[in-house]
Amino acid sequence: MRTFKIFFNTIRSMSFQKIRRLLGLILPHPIFSLLSFYATIKAYTIAQKKFPDTASTNGIGNAFRHALWCCFIMMYCCKVSSPQKALKFCKRITDLHEELFPNKPLETKMDLHNNKFGMEYFMEMLQGVHRQFFEKSFFIDGLEKKMKEAKVLKSTDDDFEGFLVYLDEK
Repeated sequence: MRTFKIFFNTIRSMSFQKIRRLLGLILPHPIFSLLSFYATIKAYTIAQKKFPDTASTNGIGNAFRHALWCCFIMMYCCKVSSPQKALKFCKRITDLHEELFPNKPLETKMDLHNNKFGMEYFMEMLQGVHRQFFEKSFFIDGLEKKMKEAKVLKSTDDDFEGFLVYLDEK
């Protein structure tokens, strides 16, 4: 219930222009949009349970949440369409999220980087598992292992390709 309250408060706070941009993406893709919404709720809920202190901030839990979010969007959308179409939609919806809800430049870089990491991680795993047989646990377990190597992003010039990144919140 709390998740739906957050969702409705978010929509209510958006300008007409932002709502129009969002509708321009989701209306042509209703199934992908519903699956993405479901993926958002699942990823947020799991991240909050695993990382209650940092999932909603800029810490390591946020890095996990963004990568997991993209993996889930890809997983659900691939069950009804091709991986290429799912990847294209996932990139568009997650990039739009960052545009509609802007952060400071370093936070935006972190979120976009972790989104890309999640999409690439899904595509990497796709080589070994048929897309219809993916389960949430594949990504949760794998991303938890990847988090052990996560890097602290200190500048927008930092490039940690292949690693999750987060902001040091000290």
